[in-house]
Amino acid sequence: MQDAAIYNALVALLTYPEADYSQRIEASVQVAPEECRGQLEQFAIQMRGLKADQLQELFTQTFDLNPMCSLELGWHLFGENYERGLLLVRVREELRRHGLEESTELPDHLTHVLRLVERMEHETAADFVAACVLPALEKMLPATHGKENPFEHVLLAVRSLLRSQFPEIPLIAPETEPLLRVLV
Repeated sequence: MQDAAIYNALVALLTYPEADYSQRIEASVQVAPEECRGQLEQFAIQMRGLKADQLQELFTQTFDLNPMCSLELGWHLFGENYERGLLLVRVREELRRHGLEESTELPDHLTHVLRLVERMEHETAADFVAACVLPALEKMLPATHGKENPFEHVLLAVRSLLRSQFPEIPLIAPETEPLLRVLV
């Protein structure tokens, strides 16, 4: 399935870089549908020539040391409030229900969420993406915008993919409680 290939490629780009990271980048461009290919090509251009330690440093500075760009979506939606704990529990249940194993990352990590969205029924996935994933991405993007951070292109590619997969989601979502319709 082509959808699985692009979701897996994006997950690979949002996973800590190892020696094979350059191959992950090229593979993502190869499987990218038109709506996000340009962003991934830009990412590939900007990352070209970086050594493994440079890739790791950039990844860590972008996602681990900058809370405004944390890959843990619940943090963007709820901070450290009780509601985030509820989201973590519900996402963990959904991961198990869909046969997805967790890594050392928390369940609301974008890598887990993307794998989950790809496996969910369309309507449930659309609700989850509209209520949680896109609002969190919109909070993350300013942390990279205008800073010449190549990872901005990966986040934009994720947004473009989700927008194309779920065209029924309004471009400007109304202010709603992220958990109202999600994973119930």
